[in-house]
Amino acid sequence: QVQFVESGGGLVQPGGSLRLSCAASGFTFRIYPIHWYRQSPGKQRELVATTYHTGGTFYADHAKGRFTIFRDNAKNTAYLQMNSLKPEDTGVYFCNVPYGGSLRPWGRGTQVTVSS
Repeated sequence: QVQFVESGGGLVQPGGSLRLSCAASGFTFRIYPIHWYRQSPGKQRELVATTYHTGGTFYADHAKGRFTIFRDNAKNTAYLQMNSLKPEDTGVYFCNVPYGGSLRPWGRGTQVTVSS
């Protein structure tokens, strides 16, 4: 079955950086796009960034210029490099794949807290 293990979150001060990792299994990783989502306190889960299997990327407005998504197909792992972090970036970050016509069940995510 499709599974995700997110890691790399933690507590960081405003302006700091984190690199999140998404280790995926249960599907042919290299031929699918991978999404990073986040769920912040009091908000709906929202798309942060996408890495397409063709090499392109997508970023939500709040991520442009600060976040970089990339992937290592040999390791079945996607990453989200997060720089210049702001308190509003606080939330639980998840990865997922549009496999079988829809997103798969969510993993447990990794908590990111940006605070002084």
